[in-house]
Amino acid sequence: MSRLSNEQSLLRAVGVWGLAANIVNLTIGGGIFRLPAAAASALGPAAPLAYLACAAAMLLIVCCFAEAGSRVSLTGGPYVYAGVAFGPFVGFLAGALLMAGVAVATAAVASFFADSVVALFPAIGSGAGRATLIVVVLAALALINVAGLRGANRLNAFMTVAKLAPLVILVVAGLVAMNWRNVAWHGAPPATAITRASAVMIFAFLGIESALIPSGEVRDPARTVPRAVFLAISAVAIIYLLVQLVAQGLLGASLAGQKTPLAEAAAVAMGPSGRLLILVGSSVSMLGYLAGMTFASPRMLFAFARDRFLPSALASVHPRFRTPHVAIVVQTIAVMALSATGSFEKLAMIANGSVLMVYAACCLGVLLLRRRGIQESGVPFTPRFARFAPIAAVALIIWLLTGLSADEWKSIALLLALLVAIYAISSPARRAARVEEAA
Repeated sequence: MSRLSNEQSLLRAVGVWGLAANIVNLTIGGGIFRLPAAAASALGPAAPLAYLACAAAMLLIVCCFAEAGSRVSLTGGPYVYAGVAFGPFVGFLAGALLMAGVAVATAAVASFFADSVVALFPAIGSGAGRATLIVVVLAALALINVAGLRGANRLNAFMTVAKLAPLVILVVAGLVAMNWRNVAWHGAPPATAITRASAVMIFAFLGIESALIPSGEVRDPARTVPRAVFLAISAVAIIYLLVQLVAQGLLGASLAGQKTPLAEAAAVAMGPSGRLLILVGSSVSMLGYLAGMTFASPRMLFAFARDRFLPSALASVHPRFRTPHVAIVVQTIAVMALSATGSFEKLAMIANGSVLMVYAACCLGVLLLRRRGIQESGVPFTPRFARFAPIAAVALIIWLLTGLSADEWKSIALLLALLVAIYAISSPARRAARVEEAA
């Protein structure tokens, strides 16, 4: 009852445009500055097929999110939807998978951030210098977050302002300078190549689940959530298609394999100053993403420790700064280790697999929410065209998951086994806590 009271005390002030802007901000991160090369490597000029497949999958997925969000208005997003539908065990797995996926995605972006900075300052080097850069930047962000929310929020706001500007400039200049023959198709790509490319490209669309976590602060969620998610995902898909088109048109076959593809495309369109602009812009964008995730992700660790799924030390609060300092430090060390030892593409694929499984649980959960008639406020989002969205979304997610390699599946399987063990080990402590609270 106290948790419900706390939830009801939240101010519902987020409208359609505010939620849509937040979704776009969290979705467009560092991935789009790197992934056009991977798409071109797999599909060449036919790379837009992967974007269209991902956009179709995400439209179905966000359709399920919209219905779930209109039925369950609690703060927490997809893993709350799964928990309400399937119970605490599935809810825990969904939340933990999402937390792990976010951590791995953060490490992937940190890895690419280092590549971008090395391209700006080659003297740093690609070995120990690159690893040191990652450690120093992540440690600095952790210290800012440990020291309090005011500095972290100011940093996040500054980074957000500069996110879209370099992409818009590249698209405008690139459409004028590109060679349209570079985007001509020479035969349809094989289905397996489309599957793998789509499984990679979905990384660029992840993030909507983070934007939906504060559902308890959304005004009229039955109307706001559906409108915001459709508006945001449409805008993101259009931006990505234009960026891929321009990069392919400017670089042609050389786009595949580039470590900083958009920077090299900008060099063709605008010269050295354009390359510098994109490198700086992408670095700022990724630093903003890292700052935001360094703020958000440890709070997920803190919540799991608070609810006795993890050691209670992770729920410690700094006596002076009143921040979850232990969770911040542990999360930062984990991201450092992952980003310093793994490549962007490998980390991105593991993050994709983890988060897609959360998406699937949420989509299947919609079917149960419908059957049980769960409806917290207003009329739920249930248009006719969305009737079969959960089934179609799960089918597309399964198709995307077939693009993962055996090694990537092994990593995800080990993660799932660890999470099941954590749930089992923590069960006695949670039962004892419930008994103590009842007494």
